[in-house]
Amino acid sequence: MPDTPANDAPYRLLNDVAFGRDVVVQAFTNLYGCSVGDETRIGPFVEIQRGAVIGARCKISSHTFICTGVEIEDEAFVGHGVMFINDRRPRATTDEGALQTDEDWVLEKTVIERGASLGSGAVILCGVRVGERAIVGAGAVVTSDVPPGAVVVGSPARERLLRAAVK
Repeated sequence: MPDTPANDAPYRLLNDVAFGRDVVVQAFTNLYGCSVGDETRIGPFVEIQRGAVIGARCKISSHTFICTGVEIEDEAFVGHGVMFINDRRPRATTDEGALQTDEDWVLEKTVIERGASLGSGAVILCGVRVGERAIVGAGAVVTSDVPPGAVVVGSPARERLLRAAVK
């Protein structure tokens, strides 16, 4: 695997990243301890944290945050400003008032299956699976699994049936 992206861009933090071939990473990105599959495109102002896995031929749009515990399979689309959450009960301190450490929370894995599409501004809570070729509408808040091929919208995201346009 190459140790750098296929393109050059300023102001990138790329640390301990496993890159597939022909990966493009735009400026103002932070990628560390993650892996990115062949031919994937990553827009500006994206952060991908340690342990995250991005498949091949994905598009990760600008201003997106992909945290530890997220796996995005091949050919997925992630719109602008999509936010992933990896802690079901986030807190700054313990019940005793001490700052939390890594031992004070539980990482929950999130999977975006092959060919799924996440609309701009979507929020994906931890521990969910978005099924193959499913579509998550812009601004949706995904709190539970999305079946393969489903279209979900809203907050919380609910499945909607698509209807042909009536003339």
